[in-house]
Amino acid sequence: MAGGPSTPALAAAVSAAGGLGFLAAGYKTPDDLQSDIAATRKLTSAPVGVNVFLVARTPVDEAALDNYAKAIEPEADRQQVALGDPRFDDDALAAKLEVLCRERPPIVSFTFGCPSREIVERLHREQIAVWVTVTEVHEGLLAADAGGDALVAQGVEAGGHRASFEDVEGRGEIALLPLLRLLATATDLPLVASGGIVDGAGVAAVLAAGARAAQIGTAFMRCPEAATSAPHRNALTRSGQTALTRAFSGRRARGIVNAFMREHSSRAPSAYPQVHHLTAPLRAAARAAGDADAINLWAGQAHSLAVDRPAGELVRRWSADARVALEHARARLQEQGGGPD
Repeated sequence: MAGGPSTPALAAAVSAAGGLGFLAAGYKTPDDLQSDIAATRKLTSAPVGVNVFLVARTPVDEAALDNYAKAIEPEADRQQVALGDPRFDDDALAAKLEVLCRERPPIVSFTFGCPSREIVERLHREQIAVWVTVTEVHEGLLAADAGGDALVAQGVEAGGHRASFEDVEGRGEIALLPLLRLLATATDLPLVASGGIVDGAGVAAVLAAGARAAQIGTAFMRCPEAATSAPHRNALTRSGQTALTRAFSGRRARGIVNAFMREHSSRAPSAYPQVHHLTAPLRAAARAAGDADAINLWAGQAHSLAVDRPAGELVRRWSADARVALEHARARLQEQGGGPD
């Protein structure tokens, strides 16, 4: 939910309704993160977590990056902006850890990598639980070895960036159900299911598969509390196909297929966050102009089931519907002679 949709109002509404809201720290300055935490605490006294990017410097094919910049320059010209500087940065991780240790949210989750044991122990000393987003079993084992308290299992159905520790084609592209079952046999850590969950029946399904909780993103993006842009919000109302692409950020991410994806996905290099910074000005201009064909429309595979309702109402509805779905499943098992009387 980083890059726009995440807001203090959304996180607070989810937590106040009995869920566990999260603030997205990604792309925020440390000062903005601290302001978001303060704003959320003014809205609710319920627990709210924070999600942090863990960006590692990896080798980049500079020639491929330069060629990609030349390929998308006509789009920047069409949007009447210059391309950005394709630079590396680690999203101000050290400064954000300082903020988190000072503000002490109950949970910090990491994506794009495994925090070191030193980082985990530092957060634990502040009574902060550490969750790690994983896409394969070996990542879950690394997170457990580092001292993580829970694993967020991200299935390939999920919208937005793949959380894989390595951005390699074919890596971390397991569907949510098999990922949950594989992780459950490999570790005793609590599992949080993420990917393609948009209603109470989906919540019930992952609970039955061994998850302790469901993590939902796309289904909140049409809520009035979310700061989703107008063209993105409108795209979520239609049943467009989704696909993985590096075209907008240089890292695999699932979004609704549009013209920019179709034209540039095949040549986009693995270079994050360099490509993110490169395309940021043209995406901002296209977003302001309402041009949905030139922006990243991050969305999970079930995005068309999302509805435009307040976040708190959705949390309460999903909770009630999940209970009903589990009861119906239990009744069907009894009818078939496969469950207790």
